[in-house]
Amino acid sequence: MTRTYRRAADYVSAALIFLRDNVLLREPLRPEHLKPRLLGHWGSCPGITMVYSALNTLIRERDADVLLVTGPGHGAPANHAGLWLEGTHEHYDPALARTEAGLTELARRYCAPDGFPSHLSPAVPGTLHEGGELGYALSTAFGAAFDAPDRLVACIIGDGEAETGPTAGAWHSSKFLDPVTCGAVLPVLHLNGYKISSPTVFASMSDDELLSLFRGYGWEPRIVDVRDDPDGEPVAAAVRAAHTGIRDIQGRARTGRILERQAWPMIVLRSLKGQGAPAEVGGKRIEGTFHAHQVPLDGVHDDPEQLAALEAWLRSYGPEELFDEEGRPVAEVLDACPSGDRRIGMQAAGDGGRLRRPLDLPPLEPYAVDVPDGPGSAKASPNEVLADWLTEIMRRTAATRDFRIMSPTSWPPTSWTAC
Repeated sequence: MTRTYRRAADYVSAALIFLRDNVLLREPLRPEHLKPRLLGHWGSCPGITMVYSALNTLIRERDADVLLVTGPGHGAPANHAGLWLEGTHEHYDPALARTEAGLTELARRYCAPDGFPSHLSPAVPGTLHEGGELGYALSTAFGAAFDAPDRLVACIIGDGEAETGPTAGAWHSSKFLDPVTCGAVLPVLHLNGYKISSPTVFASMSDDELLSLFRGYGWEPRIVDVRDDPDGEPVAAAVRAAHTGIRDIQGRARTGRILERQAWPMIVLRSLKGQGAPAEVGGKRIEGTFHAHQVPLDGVHDDPEQLAALEAWLRSYGPEELFDEEGRPVAEVLDACPSGDRRIGMQAAGDGGRLRRPLDLPPLEPYAVDVPDGPGSAKASPNEVLADWLTEIMRRTAATRDFRIMSPTSWPPTSWTAC
């Protein structure tokens, strides 16, 4: 089931990048079926699909409450594929129905001025992290897990993204996660080897180096290598095992059986860059190289060899086996998707408008500093006055736990942020 779903998701991802018509290859591929300008990033899509599929399996099997944060948001075609296959796109816009016409409309909107951008954006269902400025996905994921005890926030982190300072600092955020009152973050470090056109530091590290590094950060890493295994089942198995470990930590903490800080599970996913793309075209290696980063066959409009390679690549997924005569995903694909609000794109935490509620703020007047004789006639500490007001807010929100003060540095006080 997982393999069939992944074939469908990878096919849709590639179709969104290249096609505006003939999206299910009902006829031979011709240049007029292509988008006039090709935009998007194929390189990260197969890895995102693997994780999305594994999370779907976890949700279906265990009714898990899952939010997905996608650090490499430039792999948006894979997220759109998941949203379309699970019916979330159709839920919000019937024009994007799970039919050939709906997929054609989605393909035409992707990277169109009046449609969806090449990266994830707030307009994409279930998205609370855009990903264009790499480095902040992991800290965003922790923010979504705080004070949500039943939520699992899965966070895909690209290996180029992992070289940034914000990500390096965010690995320590597990130290602030309370297993009693908070949910959990499951980082998936996606090592596909390249950041744009150069190798990544993390992908060049040995398994022993990676294990030592992340154990030092306080995690319990598990390495999953799918470079020679297109099935994707090892990723699903790793997600299941991580979820079991997370629930064990939370269960013991919530019954008072552990007090010391625990090492949370994480996954290191090794895959090929653009896994599934043509291995070589015109004497140029594509799969597993930086040539798969954005649009692998960027000369497809004018080069008959590239056009033939693109058609062979798309047909290798077997679209005629994945979609029926009306273009609807076959039952085996649909059965791999969760339903209702358990769908990743329907996660309430990914739609702030569904969860927002007024913060219980105390009035300002009782905390005003009395200045009886005009400006400069009284002395007061702004921080102390503000502290009294913030203290009252924390008293009022002690039960709801929807107010938090983050202090990234101890000095100067202006770095304090209330949220």
